[in-house]
Amino acid sequence: MKQIEVTIMGQSYILGCPEGGETSLLEAVASVDREMSAIRDAGRVKARERIAVLAALNLAYALAERPVAPAAGSASAPAVPGSDDAHIDALIRRVDQALGADGQLL
Repeated sequence: MKQIEVTIMGQSYILGCPEGGETSLLEAVASVDREMSAIRDAGRVKARERIAVLAALNLAYALAERPVAPAAGSASAPAVPGSDDAHIDALIRRVDQALGADGQLL
């Protein structure tokens, strides 16, 4: 697994990335950065942690609202490639690693 340095809302993060997953990861980072920046720029929320939670909820809601397209030979498939539970768990672990103690509840 390689590491990629990204910037979200002006803060740098080093993220683990599987070989061949760079484009998808960078697209995800861009989405998170856009969402967090929009929330911050609206001026109602100042705390980075709250902005991150609101952005995560907005993006998760948008993902949940996507229609599920049937795959060949199956009744249904995830609307987003790799959006199964194992993939989501891996993303959560990456976010936890990137945030370190900053994102943990006391």
